Amino acid sequence: MSKKSVLGRGLGALIDDNKYEKASEIEALGTVNEVDLSKIKANPFQPRTNFEKEALDELTQSIAKLGIIQPITLRKLDDYFQIISGERRYRAALQAGLKTIPAYVREADDQSMLEMALVENIQREDLNAIEIAISYQRLIDECQLSQDSMSERIGKNRATISNYLRLLKLPVEVQIGIRDKKIGMGHARALVALEDHDELLKIYFKIINEELSVRKTELLVKGASEEELLKLPNKKPVTTLPENFSNFKKQLAQRVKQKIDLKLDAKGKGKIIIPFNSDEEFEELVKMFNQLSEN
Repeated sequence: MSKKSVLGRGLGALIDDNKYEKASEIEALGTVNEVDLSKIKANPFQPRTNFEKEALDELTQSIAKLGIIQPITLRKLDDYFQIISGERRYRAALQAGLKTIPAYVREADDQSMLEMALVENIQREDLNAIEIAISYQRLIDECQLSQDSMSERIGKNRATISNYLRLLKLPVEVQIGIRDKKIGMGHARALVALEDHDELLKIYFKIINEELSVRKTELLVKGASEEELLKLPNKKPVTTLPENFSNFKKQLAQRVKQKIDLKLDAKGKGKIIIPFNSDEEFEELVKMFNQLSEN
């Protein structure tokens, strides 16, 4: 196979061309192959129901410039391929106008495919809490996995899995609020303790309207009076970054060519999260920071 330009190819610059073959030309499964996007269909078992447009657009821009770094995973059917994991990369590749995408091709029946898709997404994708909870429940209902089995497969302790599953007991209005990040997991865990549907919704809307802290929500659920709640400060998180933090975030994002997450609370404490998608990207980050420390 002839060499392609590194620009726009991504993975091709990182691996041996001899292992980078057209899917139609191979017989052995499990290697990395270039697959025509026109021959790929989405996964009907995809647990993610919402792909953020902004994040998808950013990934599209990255792929248009650098290509696909992390292959998607497909299964071969009669005359087409079906996505096991990597639908977000697939969608972004389509938006970027690519004709092919690097992929691992494997064999899987429907149940195995469902299990792989759910576990893969729980581990690697930024699902919201309700999507994670639904994925856990589907692993129980459709794949006959126990909570202990899930704990082993996804590396989460059983208590964490149980907390997510309990979210599905909440009214639909509250689940939508969790999905849309109107309330956090701390608020949701407190609300789960309420059995009275009307009282639960009353407190839910009070949390949103008055921006109650998790601590105030917990006390309210336990029956605290308004006077008791007023004695507690309602610490609000910083929702808008100060200009100097915002400028730094933009500069760092441009430098590492990734979407940076910079969080800051009311006390001035914060953290910077720099994502990477492969060992190679991690090594590039290490190299960059080493160079900065030498200057």
